Amino acid sequence: MALNSTIYKVILEISDMDRHYYKQHKLTLAKHPSETDERLMVRILTFAMFADDELNFGKDINADDEPALYINDFTGASKLWIELGQPSERIIRKACNKSNKVILIIYGKSPELWWKNNQNEFKLKNNLQVILLKTEETSNLATIADRTMNLTCTVEDGQITVINETKSVAIQPVELKKV
Repeated sequence: MALNSTIYKVILEISDMDRHYYKQHKLTLAKHPSETDERLMVRILTFAMFADDELNFGKDINADDEPALYINDFTGASKLWIELGQPSERIIRKACNKSNKVILIIYGKSPELWWKNNQNEFKLKNNLQVILLKTEETSNLATIADRTMNLTCTVEDGQITVINETKSVAIQPVELKKV
């Protein structure tokens, strides 16, 4: 028998001083049985980093042809494709061919090493931005995952602070490749 996804309800208060974006979002996310708390929280963090009224979550963690987060225009064409983790070059190439802008958020086990081994494959992709999240920071972020969350996310001078009722987690994203 297949396991069902777990539903998470999140009230996300964003204060992004860098982009002058201040808004509350009520999010409902399905956590796939194979998804870790770390990946779930990285999805929420990424939403906060690029929050927009048109930003949506992808449907399936295992879909290579679908982004983790995205913005489409009124015709359905991709304006923004956000991929998470350490995907293959094939997935990123496909995303770069389909979308105006692609953002790759790398995290997980040894993301610096993964980037070192793969950066040459991504150099010529002019519409690709790559951001690194450090393992210890995303591991700390995973500790605040809960089925119902009230989170405050503050962005200032590139640093992100995620706060729940009991804990604060600081994240310092590192831009490895600019668009």
